Amino acid sequence: MNVEFINPFLASLLNVISTMASMQLTPGKPQVKTHNLAKGDISGLMGMVGPKTKGSLSITFEQGLILEIMDKMLGEKPDFLNEDVSDLVGEITNMVTGGAKNLLSDKGYDFDMATPAVVVGKNHSISHKAKGKKILMPFSHAAGNAYIEICFDEE
Repeated sequence: MNVEFINPFLASLLNVISTMASMQLTPGKPQVKTHNLAKGDISGLMGMVGPKTKGSLSITFEQGLILEIMDKMLGEKPDFLNEDVSDLVGEITNMVTGGAKNLLSDKGYDFDMATPAVVVGKNHSISHKAKGKKILMPFSHAAGNAYIEICFDEE
């Protein structure tokens, strides 16, 4: 998969979390993912289709991290993953994808974004519809980890 295509999503996540929550995530080492099991507790999944490409992105958070982000962004910290946390994950997924879309349009990639779906629960699965490799990028923070998965059809 083209690094030129992945980096805008990673940069956008770092930007959204630092701007909106005043938190810094530390990027880990990218890897190819060969299964559908999510590594965290709640995921936002966004499909993207354009003239040159089709794929999807997911952002998965461990409970401790997303609750800390919610506290920093909204001043609320529930004790568990609830509907408000799900709404926040959907909104973060929207912001990250929108930011990446702007960066990618400068490189000639254009795509339409779907409404994000949010999946909650330990050991939930994430089904990417594209046929390409799934790239998993971990991010760490003292409050927990986040993971971006990107999967696009090969051009």
